Amino acid sequence: MEKKNIDWANLGFGYMKTDYRYVSNYTDGKWDEGCITEDDMITMSECAGVLQYAQTVFEGMKAYTTEKGQTVVFRPDLNASRLRDSALRLEMPAFPEDKFLEAIDKLVKANMAWVPPYGSGATLYIRPYMFGINPVIGVKPADDYQFRAFCTPVGPYFKGGAKPLTIKVSDFDRAAPNGTGCIKAGLNYAMSLHAIVTAHNEGFAENMYLDPKTRTKVEETGGANFLFVTKDGKVVTPKSDSILPSITRRSLIQVAKEYLGIEAEEREVYLDELKDMAECGLCGTAAVISPVGKIVDHGKEICLPSGMDEMGPVTKKLYDTLTGIQMGRIEAPEGWIRVIE
Repeated sequence: MEKKNIDWANLGFGYMKTDYRYVSNYTDGKWDEGCITEDDMITMSECAGVLQYAQTVFEGMKAYTTEKGQTVVFRPDLNASRLRDSALRLEMPAFPEDKFLEAIDKLVKANMAWVPPYGSGATLYIRPYMFGINPVIGVKPADDYQFRAFCTPVGPYFKGGAKPLTIKVSDFDRAAPNGTGCIKAGLNYAMSLHAIVTAHNEGFAENMYLDPKTRTKVEETGGANFLFVTKDGKVVTPKSDSILPSITRRSLIQVAKEYLGIEAEEREVYLDELKDMAECGLCGTAAVISPVGKIVDHGKEICLPSGMDEMGPVTKKLYDTLTGIQMGRIEAPEGWIRVIE
């Protein structure tokens, strides 16, 4: 299929309307068959559950063109299960995982002309989401829901690509103890908007959120998990019940252990440990890994010695290996790559 006439190499991370999207409706206690449509508009009541009580969850994943010219999606089965967990936490009906994978297949296949070519540096970002759509005025779950998925070609999430970022320790909390920080709900991201705008206005790329109970332990940013490398070369990621279970982070831990032979662990990471770390990165679907060069804690600068000018050596190995798997240059573990045919 002939690709769209787009300047792929200079795409930013923004929305561009593509030709098709997938829609399925939940009414009378069951999901319908779902379909591909050209209509990108949503019509709902002014009193829809999503508008009144933010009953919505979403996912994010990417489609890639591999070195061999195949179009693939990276670990969508984990997105399917995470969407299920998010939905159940907000008292929404789970969208069947097999239907989720079928929806992604149909969506990408319908929009194949929008999948960026190999080597362009761009990818096709896929956004599945679902929300309460019928009128709800009392505080309760909706009865009817809609699941949708659209896609859009994107470039790097952070401007400047892999240039190390400067971030700040935030005075705000991203999530509450025993709250919804561990699911991908829209309300979590709404809570972080004021904090990220504040950080940007102060000249920082992102926030470092601490645990809300003691404010001594590192959690995550508004849209990515943290990954640290100790001075003796060990990979460490923060562990917390209010951290989103990032698919990228889990994949990087496995890559570190099985591909690179690097010791890796998930554990509590304390703020006062950061001065002893060699490298830091923000990991997630959108950015894969973005290096952090400096963390500012209320005027005190914590500089990461291996990441001030460029991505640190261990972070670079992790990035190159995972993107190599995604792009088909390196053989993937079984089940990680779903080919769209």
